[in-house]
Amino acid sequence: MNRRTLLGAALAGATAGLGAQGVARAAGPGGMPTYTYLRDALTLPLRYNPTGEFIFPCIRGVYDKISGARGRYYLYYAPHEKPGGICVAWANSLAGPFTEGPANPVIDNVLPGGGTVSHVSSPHVTWDYTTRQFFLYYHGENTTTRVARSKDGLTFTDETPILSTRLVPGLTETSYARVFEHALPGRGNRFTMVYMGVLAGRRRIYHGWSPNGWDQWQFSQTPLVNPEPDGLTDISGPSLVSRDGTTYVAYHGNDGKMRITEVGNGFDRENHLGVFHSPVASDNGRTAAPSFGTDGGVPYMFYEAGPRLNARICVARGA
Repeated sequence: MNRRTLLGAALAGATAGLGAQGVARAAGPGGMPTYTYLRDALTLPLRYNPTGEFIFPCIRGVYDKISGARGRYYLYYAPHEKPGGICVAWANSLAGPFTEGPANPVIDNVLPGGGTVSHVSSPHVTWDYTTRQFFLYYHGENTTTRVARSKDGLTFTDETPILSTRLVPGLTETSYARVFEHALPGRGNRFTMVYMGVLAGRRRIYHGWSPNGWDQWQFSQTPLVNPEPDGLTDISGPSLVSRDGTTYVAYHGNDGKMRITEVGNGFDRENHLGVFHSPVASDNGRTAAPSFGTDGGVPYMFYEAGPRLNARICVARGA
């Protein structure tokens, strides 16, 4: 991760979408802020809402990347149930309110060249400054992670599979991927992926790496973060967090709480630090899939709230 770029942008006032979360005031484990529910990110009814639930928010600052953007920030999300569909909304502040894009879904479950998958979901968007494109990672089916690209963050093409269970023997799912600009020592990469893999019926966090974020992906054959040290059976929804010269993975567990584990800049450790965010009453027992950003020096977290397959997306403000 390019910390100089990240920290400079944070001091300038907004870091959403530059990579892992940057500067914020220390409070919880790993220096995580104390996040407080602010609002639901999306106002119902939505024009595109085929299943009545939506998950896996990804907040991305676009104001410094493209001209003619609909808002300073784009929020990507999706239903999980069939048929899914990758959606976008926008706002001029991370505090919202967000406006649903009229052309949703921007990616549906119809594959290029014909054929379909049951659903597409879990969008995560990364900016590649070398090609000045957005890369959108998502799953469909749960066994396959795909990538598409866009110049404007709204129209995506070249949908391409990059990860499947056949690349990591023993896994029965490979999904919920997020990709960050983070170089691992000795790997020759610029981008690093964290994702959920299912091994022997348990959900764990795995990782991969690529020199350009698009192809030449390689994947570790062993988990990066395991649920057992947290006293859990399953963990998912990973996101990289960088601060104080080291790197962490933030994720949620099967108890509905979100935790953080230090993996180090070289992904050479697994130091479980505990819970950084627990559900409040309005979260209906579950918080998950955090995506972080900073606006005007204030940290924000977008997350899923509510039971799986009945979730909505919320905005929390840090202090």
